[in-house]
Amino acid sequence: MSGRVTPMLAQYREIKSRHPDKILFFRLGDFYEMFFEDAEIASRELGITLTSREAGKGQRRMPMAGIPYHAASGYLATLLDKGYRVAICEQVEDPRKARGLVRREVVRVVTPGTVVDPRSLQEKNHNYAVMITESDQPAAYGLAVLEFSTGEFWAAEFRGDRPREALLDEIARLEPAEILVEDGAGLAAALGTAYPGRVGEAHPPPGGPEAAAKLLQEHFRCASLEALGCQGRPLATAAAGVLLAYVQETSASRAVQITRLAMRSHLDHLLVDATTCRHLELVRSSREGGRRGSLIRVLDRTATPAGGRLLRAWLLRPCSSLEEIALRHDAVAELVDRPLLRGRLRECLRRMPDYERLAGRAAVGEANARDLLALGTGLGLFPELGGLLAEAKASRLVDLGRSLPDLAQLSRSIRATLVDSPPAAVKEGGLIREGHDPEVDRLRAIAGGGKEWVAALEVRERERTGIRSLKVGFNRVFGYYLEVTRANLEHVPPDFERRQTLAGAERFVTMELKEREAMILGAEAHLADREYELFAALRERTAAECSAIQAGAAAAAEADVLACLGEVAALNGYVRPQMVDSPVVEIREGRHPVVEQILPGGFVPNDATLDGRGERLVILTGPNMAGKSTYCRMVALICLMAQMGGFVPAASARLGPVGRIFTRIGASDDLIGGASTFMVEMQEVANILSHATPDSLVILDEIGRGTSTFDGLSIAWSVAEELARMGPLTLFATHYHELTELEGSVDGVVNHTVAVREAGDDVVFLYRVVRGSSDRSYGLHVARLAGIAGAVRERARAILESLEAGCALSAERPAMAPRSAPKQYQLFAPPPSPTLEELRELNVLALTPLEAINTLYRLQEQVRRER
Repeated sequence: MSGRVTPMLAQYREIKSRHPDKILFFRLGDFYEMFFEDAEIASRELGITLTSREAGKGQRRMPMAGIPYHAASGYLATLLDKGYRVAICEQVEDPRKARGLVRREVVRVVTPGTVVDPRSLQEKNHNYAVMITESDQPAAYGLAVLEFSTGEFWAAEFRGDRPREALLDEIARLEPAEILVEDGAGLAAALGTAYPGRVGEAHPPPGGPEAAAKLLQEHFRCASLEALGCQGRPLATAAAGVLLAYVQETSASRAVQITRLAMRSHLDHLLVDATTCRHLELVRSSREGGRRGSLIRVLDRTATPAGGRLLRAWLLRPCSSLEEIALRHDAVAELVDRPLLRGRLRECLRRMPDYERLAGRAAVGEANARDLLALGTGLGLFPELGGLLAEAKASRLVDLGRSLPDLAQLSRSIRATLVDSPPAAVKEGGLIREGHDPEVDRLRAIAGGGKEWVAALEVRERERTGIRSLKVGFNRVFGYYLEVTRANLEHVPPDFERRQTLAGAERFVTMELKEREAMILGAEAHLADREYELFAALRERTAAECSAIQAGAAAAAEADVLACLGEVAALNGYVRPQMVDSPVVEIREGRHPVVEQILPGGFVPNDATLDGRGERLVILTGPNMAGKSTYCRMVALICLMAQMGGFVPAASARLGPVGRIFTRIGASDDLIGGASTFMVEMQEVANILSHATPDSLVILDEIGRGTSTFDGLSIAWSVAEELARMGPLTLFATHYHELTELEGSVDGVVNHTVAVREAGDDVVFLYRVVRGSSDRSYGLHVARLAGIAGAVRERARAILESLEAGCALSAERPAMAPRSAPKQYQLFAPPPSPTLEELRELNVLALTPLEAINTLYRLQEQVRRER
């Protein structure tokens, strides 16, 4: 159907054409409206009503859905969580002054990685946007990472051996909210499968890499990229430039919260790949998928959101520098030894807001008066925090105190400008403290006095007209009016001018009322404008101090993490590890930090020894359910906790810095990737063999069990020999008892086992790791504990005995007898002997010597009587 569309719809279509891949929030009065497909998506995803409206003469009605603008944040958070991007289109001129159609423009584009609204963010989690660039000859990748809400910005390059895998591991650790790739990038498909709804495209600015580099120079106001550490890193530089251009375009701001660019190497810390992070349950449990049951749940006693985010970063990027680790340990040690200082420090930190994100919202013009007031109050705590840190002796704590900026003037200015309880809206007045600005006070007096005058007018007009029911009212359409019921219309004086007719009343105005109305409404409008003007100037001033606020926020966050680690160490009985410059693990009475919380008082501590000269590879055997996996993870977690700067759950620990932790634990498949459980296992083993070095720690828990016995044993044996040759510190838990033969024949291999005590048919797990080996796995005992039926267990026992009767590695295994039919007694056969049944069930190990003699004598007499 042809016809002419309305001017408003024409304006909408023109703006929408510039943002076709985004949902357009189109401001109409007090609502954000969406049309056509956007309206249908919003109705479905937000659960709001889908209506329609006329599109113009001769046009079909168009689908429409709307949300109140003051409640938009909640709806926006829902759409972002579902992976949508939203363009916010505002009225950029005052409707009261506009001639014809109000001018509208997209003021910002909100994407999952550039959101600053607290309702769309998790307090203690980062919200990263990343940009990836790649090169084919040779294969290499550039990565830029931005936390838009805090201004954290860094880049890295991945080259050399298996750069793709290293890049994907980094992305898995970051868990970005938004992943940007170049048009046609080879990684796009793989990333889209792994992170559905989070992958998009970003295009270099016109001019290519040179323009991206120039953009970085202009933003950071530096003469050359060498000042940013970009020399020799073209892919990282290009990624950073494209990402900065992207956020400047989407946020429609100068992104002043991005104050520095750091260049990182993915080799400058202990590497924890995605597999290891998952197996060790560092930030979420494998069973429930949340923090409960994870290491971070045990460690996170931070008092501030920024401290929680930094703790997570330290956990996933433990330090590799002995000097830096020592500085952190010194600080934690002092805070453990001085509980009063630790308590006062944590109490001060608890009163601090999230400086980073508040400053970020101010920088992009999204902070409201409540945000600024919280920031101003928080900045006033810097001197108190600095004073507490000055009491410390540890150099790291003292340095943190000295690095806190002096922002007392900004703090005083914010608190002197804003009222104690400002409203959430910033353009409706009520923000500025009385006495701060003479113009605000004057306009407020006029507006307030006008309302008093209106109240007095009502009394005066009642007396003048004799109409006792007369009242003065106000609405947005007609302004102030005098309302008279129909029964009293005969008493209306001549100077009353009729304004509106109702069913039971008439509304009037007078010249005096119109003049006063103009004065009151004019004062209120000017008052709201003046208050917003002062607020916007204060927000700009705050944004100008963003770099200093970020410096203070970083110092407070680190102080929070160190105090947190001290608190956890004091509460849980952790000790300071001795760090040495050689590959060694010597743990005395170590404990698993998570498991011991579940079994308080019931966890059995264990020792562990690995070193680069003697015991490099431990073959760990023992029963199912005896704690082998827990023991291996315990060693890895203690090493990781030490290198992140914390104390460890042990009586003592002597550790060398580990360059990388590898794990191969448990069984899982990759159905989407078409990989079976055994294939996933072999891929993880291949990764270890390709990357492990003498300064690595390798945890292997059951390899080769996903295939036939001979295949699996052969693979496990060969892998153990190769790891012994390569030299990483290795814990190799296995049920292939044949591997214990490696001790004595391969240098550096030693046997350990988890001790048990047998009592008849029962097995008592001691959970104690000792030197030696085991030749049994006690699988049938575990089957009984799991509730496997007795008949099945008895059949399994018979098969086991048949198998054990022959050589385990013989090509010709003994044939197993088929399951026998139920036993039939002969008619004239003697009845079963009660004495034999009692003897069969007798628990000999539970008898004392005297009880054994008496029982034997009694059974002998019973046999004689039975004869």
